[in-house]
Amino acid sequence: MSLAAPTSWARPDTADLLRRHWPLLPLAATVLALLAPLPAGDATASGKVGPADAASLLLVFVCGIQALRGRVRTLSPLGVFVLGLPAVGLAVSTVTAGDPYAALPGFVRYLQVFVLVPAAIVLLVRDAGEFRLAAGCFVVLALVQGAVGVVQFATHTGASYQGEDIRAVGTFGPGDVMGMATVVAYGLVVATAAALAPGLPARVRRVAGASALLLVLPLVLSFSRGAWIATLAAAVLVMALAGIRRALKVLVALAAAGVVLVGGLGVGSEMVAERLTSITQVSDAPDQSVTDRYTMWAAAESMWRERPAVGVGLKGFPANRDAHSGLALSSGSDTAGAGQAYIRQPLLSPHNMYLLVLSEQGLIGLLALAGGWLALLVAGLRRCMADGAALRDCGLVATGLFVWQLTDFLYADIGGPSTVLTGVIIGMAAWWALPSTGVAGGTVRTARPARTVLPGGTPPARPAAPEGAATR
Repeated sequence: MSLAAPTSWARPDTADLLRRHWPLLPLAATVLALLAPLPAGDATASGKVGPADAASLLLVFVCGIQALRGRVRTLSPLGVFVLGLPAVGLAVSTVTAGDPYAALPGFVRYLQVFVLVPAAIVLLVRDAGEFRLAAGCFVVLALVQGAVGVVQFATHTGASYQGEDIRAVGTFGPGDVMGMATVVAYGLVVATAAALAPGLPARVRRVAGASALLLVLPLVLSFSRGAWIATLAAAVLVMALAGIRRALKVLVALAAAGVVLVGGLGVGSEMVAERLTSITQVSDAPDQSVTDRYTMWAAAESMWRERPAVGVGLKGFPANRDAHSGLALSSGSDTAGAGQAYIRQPLLSPHNMYLLVLSEQGLIGLLALAGGWLALLVAGLRRCMADGAALRDCGLVATGLFVWQLTDFLYADIGGPSTVLTGVIIGMAAWWALPSTGVAGGTVRTARPARTVLPGGTPPARPAAPEGAATR
């Protein structure tokens, strides 16, 4: 009995891959630059330009060069409107601010995160393969930061929490306790979506599922209530979109992991239970962080009522906080551990993105930003439910990440080195929600198929399937 001929495999040329996909290098660098540790003891890094911000500016620059060469995707009028409308609201808020010069840094930051970076991603990412590359960078970042966080908990070298240096913060330090929780949650959502995607190879789904289970532990050890809630919301949506049968398998696996980690091994079980209970303690003996949060929410609402149309201006919340806050607000938040001495950080934002925009930019700014996000969410969900299995993984990733971000905005706002990833996620959601059928100028086509050979160097009798086809 003769053996069947070996199946052919793709052997892409590295130089050819770099030549075709080099514009994505700044995008990968924007995500992976957050692997670099912050200087020890630096609790003010949130106000500085870090490596990830520099990479994002390079991404925008590369997008501009490629646009001049006619090598970017075309945008529909709806895409131009949704991505460009926030710039109008930002400009109005800056011009009408009490001190426009003080508001200018805020204008630049918001323009970077909510306009330029998302538009660059929509224009530069040309196919599903490039989208998957960007999504994979989130998982790599999450696994590394999560591993650092677990070591911090095990060795008592993390940020201070209830008198012990056990809070997992990764390389972000105690000055940005949400940084590691955010990037780990991003990776967990991406891995869960990939594990449930019917169009991906079984090996990829198994690796993604294992990665998702591994990332549960550092997320729990971050003790971040907002990240827990946002991750739960995103995971439930992804599982619902993927199908009930697939969702049940993931739920069983995650439940088993939670029982083993928290119940069986006793990994911070008492602290985790106390943290979960504190979510519902709004009126009955809430902790000081909850009291501060609700006091600042009330201050943001008071600022908006003072100037409902345009708000107090970008970067105006800190200057107006005390005039609109009650006596229950503490002077700041205590931070220590993870290589940093005790520092009391001032509370300079309401920790709610929607209220921050409403207080500083008024109804005009909120409608420009949140209105565009709502349009992207609706369009993305419609496409996710209508498309076949070939690109379902991209839809699950984009929608899951976007829902995580929109949910987290109920408990957090922008700030810290991981802020630039917010722009990346909005760009990925817009890429999925606003599909393009061509490239500006017609000079760039979809990626060419990789060169395929048989063992011994014999070329195949039939050309390989195009890259990105459903069979791959």
